Amino acid sequence: MRQVIIALIPATIAGLILFRIRAALLIVICVFVSIATEEVISRIRKKPSTITDYSAALTGLLLALILPPTTSWYGAILGSIFAILVGKHLFGGLGMNIFNPALIGRAFLMASYPKMLTTYIKPFAADSISCATPLALNKFSQIGTPLTDLFFGGVSGSIGETSAICLIVGGIYILIRKIADWRIPVSMLVTTIVFSTILYLTNNAYGSPLFHILSGGLLLGVFFMATDPVTTPVTKKGRYVFGITAAIMIMVIRVFGGLSEGVMYSILFMNALTPLINRYTKPKRFGA
Repeated sequence: MRQVIIALIPATIAGLILFRIRAALLIVICVFVSIATEEVISRIRKKPSTITDYSAALTGLLLALILPPTTSWYGAILGSIFAILVGKHLFGGLGMNIFNPALIGRAFLMASYPKMLTTYIKPFAADSISCATPLALNKFSQIGTPLTDLFFGGVSGSIGETSAICLIVGGIYILIRKIADWRIPVSMLVTTIVFSTILYLTNNAYGSPLFHILSGGLLLGVFFMATDPVTTPVTKKGRYVFGITAAIMIMVIRVFGGLSEGVMYSILFMNALTPLINRYTKPKRFGA
């Protein structure tokens, strides 16, 4: 868990630079409330304290990074409590949860406060004037965004998803350290490139492959959500199935759905299918 937190440092720093005090407050609130909720639940369940495994801190940090910088303080508190209580401990605690806790927390906030979770501002903005994300601009207004802005972070979006280079650096780090298996990230990225290329050749209004790779929460989801070893398949074949199917769902939602982004929903849906994927991709025992 500590290594994943280290890998998220570049994206966290980028979020702090781009969104300043808003990002700092959300990160502090989400991490603190997640750790506090973890400790309280452990005491209620009369279990040893688990805050030293950094799983609660990681959940809080991930939740903060996938929230818009305009998220209110009470939204951050409720999302953090829900992520730990329902996303993690309702299933028995770390290692037994079905869904990624941070994504569960965001899904709860999306259902409870949809306006709050779809209001974004430009980086370095001193006011609260809302601004659409690159995906929304492309889908609903046919307005493109320069790839350099997507790469370095000069666009609106959630705190930790706007700077592609920072997420790539962190993703390479966890792959080199073998903290995450490469099969899911590679299969998701390759599938996204193939799918978006086909669409782009038919109609360039859908956005180029690089646009879809660099925009939205794809890189954050690919490297830090879809690689969660607890909620994703344990078999090698299963990881390919998970990555390919998740990427197809993301692109279908982005291009043909009513929303501009589908990373959260696709990963949560695939989390639910993980036991089934494990069952049907389990290798045969030698001699059986």
